[in-house]
Amino acid sequence: MVVRDPETPWYARVWAAMVVAYAFSPLDLIPDPIPVLGLLDDVVLLPLGIALAVRLIPNDVLVRSRLSAAALSQEPRSRWGAAGVILVWILLATGTVLLLRRR
Repeated sequence: MVVRDPETPWYARVWAAMVVAYAFSPLDLIPDPIPVLGLLDDVVLLPLGIALAVRLIPNDVLVRSRLSAAALSQEPRSRWGAAGVILVWILLATGTVLLLRRR
C-alpha cells in the first residue's frame, strides 16, 4: 500500500489525504444544486487531484504497490461469502416487497 510505504514522501500522503477528504466532504467549491457547474467541479478537480497525487509518489513505490495489489487479486474468493451477500439482498428485497404490499 502506497500510504504505508516508508519511501512515500510526506507531502504525497498529505495531498492524497486532502483529495480523499474533498471527495467525501459534503462541502464543495461549487455547490452541487447549481446545474452543471455543481457537478463539473467534481468531474474536473478530483481527477486532477488524483493525477497530481500519483505524480508525487515515486515510480518504484507505485510499481511495488501495483504488484502487491495484483497478487492480492489472485487469492481465492469465498463462495460462501458471496452466497451470504446474495442471501441478504434477497431478504431485503423480499422484506421491501412485503412492506409495500401492506400499504
